[in-house]
Formats: sequence, structure tokens, C-alpha cells
Amino acid sequence: MAKGVVYKPAADVDLGPRSDEVYLRANVKAPRMAGLLVKVFAWFLELRIFGTIMLYLLKRNNLIHKLVSFADLEESPLFVPLHPYKDLQEQEVKYVESTLSPPEKVQQAMDCVQSSEKILINPKLSFRRWTILDYSRAYAMQEITPRMVAERLIAVVRGSSSPALEMSFFIHYDTEDILRQATESTLRYERGEPISILDGVPVAIKDEIDCLPYPTTGGTKWLHKVRPCTDDASCVKRLRLCGAVLVGKTNMHELGAGTSGINPHYGLDNQMGNKEFQLSESDIKGSIMGHRGSQMITTTRHKDITLAREAKQSIKICGGSSSGSAAVVSSGLCPVALGVDGGGSVRMPAALCGVIGLKPTFGRVSHSGVIPLNWTVGMVGILAATIEDALIVYAAISGQDSSPQYAQEMPKDCFPLLKSPISVSNIKLARYGEWFNDCTDDIRVCCSNALTNLHKSYGWETIEVTIPEIEVMRLAHYLTIGSECSTSIACHLEKLKREELGWDARVALCVYGAFNSREYLNAQRVRNRQLQFHQNIFAKADVIVTPTTGVTAYTLKDDALKTGELDYINGAALVRYQIAGNFLGLPAVTVPVGYDKLGLPIGLQFIGKPWSEPTLIHIAFAMQALCISEDNRKPEVFYDLLTK
Repeated sequence: MAKGVVYKPAADVDLGPRSDEVYLRANVKAPRMAGLLVKVFAWFLELRIFGTIMLYLLKRNNLIHKLVSFADLEESPLFVPLHPYKDLQEQEVKYVESTLSPPEKVQQAMDCVQSSEKILINPKLSFRRWTILDYSRAYAMQEITPRMVAERLIAVVRGSSSPALEMSFFIHYDTEDILRQATESTLRYERGEPISILDGVPVAIKDEIDCLPYPTTGGTKWLHKVRPCTDDASCVKRLRLCGAVLVGKTNMHELGAGTSGINPHYGLDNQMGNKEFQLSESDIKGSIMGHRGSQMITTTRHKDITLAREAKQSIKICGGSSSGSAAVVSSGLCPVALGVDGGGSVRMPAALCGVIGLKPTFGRVSHSGVIPLNWTVGMVGILAATIEDALIVYAAISGQDSSPQYAQEMPKDCFPLLKSPISVSNIKLARYGEWFNDCTDDIRVCCSNALTNLHKSYGWETIEVTIPEIEVMRLAHYLTIGSECSTSIACHLEKLKREELGWDARVALCVYGAFNSREYLNAQRVRNRQLQFHQNIFAKADVIVTPTTGVTAYTLKDDALKTGELDYINGAALVRYQIAGNFLGLPAVTVPVGYDKLGLPIGLQFIGKPWSEPTLIHIAFAMQALCISEDNRKPEVFYDLLTK
């Protein structure tokens, strides 16, 4: 039997800046594979004897055996990261009744946000995305109607999948359903009776969340056949009650089992491409008529799309697995979208695409109606143009159902008063230097400058700490999310034809199925241990600050288009700072803070105490205020749905 590490008790580990704990960098021993190579690898892994040997070697060589499988830990397993409610006495918050309806909560959140008259638009600002408030104000002033916006959006989605662009933002969208919602919203505005500020605002939903009339595929070609969608997810119901126009199911990495966002079944979301798409009336009319002319299928599905590219054009990944949701927000199709964050799957693509990504505390948002692929690490999250937009949608969807999955005392509802970036004081940011700096030079410099600006502008203090066993936590999380994913679909895999799975997903499921009960138990002991470390750090600091990813969006290569890719080195760098939020159920938010030398977005992440979303949003608001500058750049793919 392989020999594992013997860990000393968590209480005996020094978390100070001069700790003798060694920072272990990710020890990934696997080459990048795509095309024929990934097919051959999948075939070998699926062989009974040879595959078993290969999986054993993979786990041993990547230190899973040493650090997790055969490790000796005295901590008991922690299976679900539920946190008891504690009143954190947060600064500048507004308490609201938990019994309020979603539209009433949205109104309470709006009372916490600067009014439209008070928002100062910098005339020197080179670019900004339209926000929820922009849409609502344009509707109220009759500059445009929700119906007109819906028609423009449909035209864009059809145009973006044309041979000139071939981008798959959505797996499914239904023209008739979008126009029906938008028409109803338009009539409400004409009567002067909008339901809420979200009324008529286009919102996209990741295809891991149930939303009628669409099937929920989870990025697969088969899951919706064995798990039919019969009702809206709880978070979707709440958005409907607010009048939001739900415009379709966004593309995602198959089963959420990857970090690139590449989906060989439904095409690709890419954040780099051609110039801004110009809309004409003929474009809009042609698009609507084209869909109405098909009575048999009103839902458009993009299959087996390959990406056209011009000479010297470089296509970058969006990040996964909520790739489509990040792409629609970044490109201006929607000011907000919902994703599911199981291993950074909201924050990672948000950072790569230059938008806000908010992952609430485990249990803050109901998981009802979400595919149960990773039930102890996955949480519904929000991708948005601004932190104010994220707050509005957070207010709409937060709260549990009458029969929550995990019974617990729910915390009080309170929203941050975003009247001024300097409204909160004496914030302490915990930084683990070796971990923080384990990224590209461009990211390190950009994020360090952002911390310096926070100190200069607000006087916030950065304290140095040590967070031990970061790589151990990453491996334990991987083991956990993999075990939960394979278990959740095991009854279906026995009857499934392998050809219905993408090649990279086949490899992932082989690895996931190789984990055993002893390894899973040890991973949960690691979870308990890490939670103790983080609780001790939160006793000294308000948040932990890190870059959001270790690399910016990397180039998508041709050989990955039809098979997906296995790039565990880049994958480990992308999830490097994500894991605590999922594995420990902590809230976290990423804010765009700059660009690398190639002009690719960089995000800074703040990880908070359980139930500290108001403080996190305050901090993100302050960071956002410093980063809105003349260097705020328009993405190469951007659509303006509001300007006439």
C-alpha cells in the first residue's frame, strides 16, 4: 500500500506569516491531449485491466495517493459545508423581512443602490456595458420596449451562429417564448405597471438549471432524456416573479467536467472574434420571420459547430463550466445571467471574460431544480455587468424553499447600502503571499496594484497569513466533485452509449469512477481541516484576497473543437484560487481589475466569511469604483441592444 502523509492536528498548525508550512505548487503530471490523442487515451482508460492500471498510476503520480487517499488525519469527516447563522454586525447594511416576495426584495435592494440621477457617468469612459437600471430607465422613458430588445437579441443570436462568426452562446432558445414574455412586459410598461426593475430585462440561464420550456441537458446530448424538465428551478421562478425575460439556456462544459468551456456537441463560446455586430431593421425582421416560418421547431439548437477564423485571428476560451453565461454578459446580450459554481464555474469564466462573478454562501440560494451533479460543492451564482446588477439579482433569488435540501436556520436578509465606495472602513484583507504570487507576472502585478489602490484610497489593511495545504484542498475537492458527479449519473451511465458522451467527458468520468469510499472519507476530513484553518484566519480578517485565476484566457486550438481537450496544467492554474469557496461553502466574488499584455481581462477575488455577502458586495463595489477608468475596454465581440 502506498504511504500517505501524516498530518498534525489542525489546531497545531501555525497560520502566521512566518509559518514553516511549505507552499506546495500544483504537481500536475499529464500532457495536454485533444483530437486523436484524447480518443486513444479514453479508449485505454475504458479497458478493464489496462484502464485500472493507468488510473492507479495517474492518482499516484499526481500525489492524490500521498496527500489524500492514504493520508493519516485525525479530523472527522465534514460531508456538507453547512454554516450556522451568526450575526456578523456588518457595516452599512439594511435588514429586510425574509417573508418579502422577490419583487419586494428587489425593491429593497434598489433602495440600497445609488439612484439613476446620482450615478455619475464618466464622460471620458471609453466603454461600459448596459446595466439593469439602463434597461429599466429606457423602458420607462419609452426610448425602447422589451419587445424591441427581444427582437434585437434574437437577431444577434441568429447572426452570431452564422458562418461569419459561428459562436454558440445558447444551447436552446425559443423565439416564440422570448417574444411572448417581452410582449407581456411591454404591455405592463405601457400601463405604467412594471413588476420590478427587472421587468423586461433579458436574463440568461445556464443549462444546468431547470427553466421551462427548455430541456435541461447539462451540456450533454442525453441527460434531458432521462431527467425531463417539468418545472422551473426555484431561482428561475423568483426571476419570473420579477418580470425578467428569460431568453434561453446558455452553453456550458459537458456535465460541468472541465475548465475550458469547450462543448463539442453544441459549439463554442469564445470571447475573441470579429468586430461589433451592427443591427439593421432588415436583420431583425429577417430573424423573426425566419423563426416564425418554422412551426415544427421554434427552439434553435446549435450542433457540431466548428469555429471559423480569419488569418492571424486568435480565439480564446471563456472558461468553464458556465462559459455561455459569461459570454452573454461580456458580449452585451444580457446584463446578468445565472450560472452554477461547483469549482469556480461562475467566478473563473467571469474573470476571463472581464465581468462580475458572485458565488453566495452554501445554502443562501435554493438548489431546487438544479441538476444534482455536485450537491455539496455546487451553488447557483450570478454573472453580471456590475456589482449593483449582481446585488439586484441576488436579492431576487436568495432564500430557501419551504422544504430546503438541508434543513438549517436561515440567516437574516440584509443588503449593503451602496451609496458610496468609502462607506465601509477598517477592512482587513488576508493575503497568503506565496499562494497569491503563484500566477503569471501580469496577473501578480495587476492584482498587487489593485490592493495598493485599495489601501491608498480607503486605508484598508492587508495582513499576511499562511493558508496551509492549498494543493491538498484542491485534490480533495477534485475527488469530492468527481465522486458526486459519477454517483449522481451512475444509474444512467450503465444504459448509455459511450458515443453519446464527448471524449473529454469520457476521460473525466473514468477518473471520477476510480475514486473509492476511503478516498472520499479522507477528502471530507481535509474539508473539516481546511474549514478550521479558514475560521481562524477569519477571526483576524474580514476577507481573504487572491487573484481569481492563475492564468488569463488561453488560446483555443483547432484540435479541441470536436473532441474537447484535456489540459490539466492550465486547468489547475484556472482553479488555483477557486476551491475554498466551493469546498468550504464560503461566499466569494470576482471583480475585473485590469488586463494582461495581450489585453485579456484579469480578476481579483474576495472570499468571505459564511453569510457575509453584504460585506463582500461592499468591497467589490469599492474595488469596481477604482477600476472604472478610461482603460475599461470593449470586448472584440460586443452587441448594443439598447441604442437606437
